[in-house]
Amino acid sequence: MSRRDKINYYLDMADTVLKRGTCIRRNYGAVIVKNDEIIATGYTGSPRGRANCSDLGYCARQRLGIKSGEKYELCRSVHAEQNAIISASRKDTIGATLYLVGREKETGEYVKNTDSCSMCKRVIINAGIEKVVARINDNEYKVIDVNDWIQYDEVLEEKVKPLFKNFNK
Repeated sequence: MSRRDKINYYLDMADTVLKRGTCIRRNYGAVIVKNDEIIATGYTGSPRGRANCSDLGYCARQRLGIKSGEKYELCRSVHAEQNAIISASRKDTIGATLYLVGREKETGEYVKNTDSCSMCKRVIINAGIEKVVARINDNEYKVIDVNDWIQYDEVLEEKVKPLFKNFNK
């Protein structure tokens, strides 16, 4: 048996963490690492003390027909990245790497094109995290430089600009 490379080792841990998730659509696991030390972990789930979708037996966003990636404010869950960051101190997250794995609840397959949502991107930027490593499959991953998120603001993207046409008037 060969030794697992370090990046996939941390992604494997994030994959284990996501098993605690309570979303009935898809679950994510996040592990924050700095200087080869695990700083914090997080998974998708309702705020402490609130009923989870898995306990309720339904997803409010699904019942409302909301597409994936839209209207996160109607989701009961706190995202894995946010939960991991909440559990860490900022001095530990500055310069750290966040490892992220997502799985579809129904099939158990990896979420295709795993990426952080726009709200999580903002939290990751403010936490001072340097890189996000997102799993593609059992052995492949993509590395995202958080500076790219700072340079490219999706709120100012072409499809959103028309909403701001009278913003400066």
